[in-house]
Amino acid sequence: MALIIPVRGFTPKIGEDCFLAENATIVGDVTMGDQCSVWFNAVLRGDVNTITIGNRVNIQDGSVLHTLYKKSTIEIGDDVSIGHNVTIHGAKIHNLALIGMGAVVMDDAVVGEGALVAAGSVVLSKTVIGPHELWGGAPAKFIKMVEPEKANEMNKKIAGNYLKYSKWYTDPEGSDPNF
Repeated sequence: MALIIPVRGFTPKIGEDCFLAENATIVGDVTMGDQCSVWFNAVLRGDVNTITIGNRVNIQDGSVLHTLYKKSTIEIGDDVSIGHNVTIHGAKIHNLALIGMGAVVMDDAVVGEGALVAAGSVVLSKTVIGPHELWGGAPAKFIKMVEPEKANEMNKKIAGNYLKYSKWYTDPEGSDPNF
């Protein structure tokens, strides 16, 4: 079972039908929507400020979400994928966005709806990534616009896949490993 730790009077609130890997850690002022998944070795530290997560969000293995005391919060919309080993520190991620593996998104950055942050990118503080934009590099820079229908379809599919994967752990009898 995941490590769920109350701190400073805040107990994490987990939505319905969520999968929390047995070594995921969720601390303090964290509110998570329905059908989310938090994978192995991921850490959501709402000890110093608020982390709010929408529905069908997947936070993949080794990712760390944290904030600044009394200065920044994390807000993540619906159908968002946070790739393996991502660090999000006090940022806002809108619906259907995808944060690629190993990326870093710093305080007060905003990632727009359906936007993509390439693997290994560093999104500096106060950077605003518009809807359906692809950014990459260190520091991250605008690369190109992504066709909204294609980006939304791809990002929704990835989020849906992680929902399917989570069923392998929560309902092994009813899941289809060959989906």
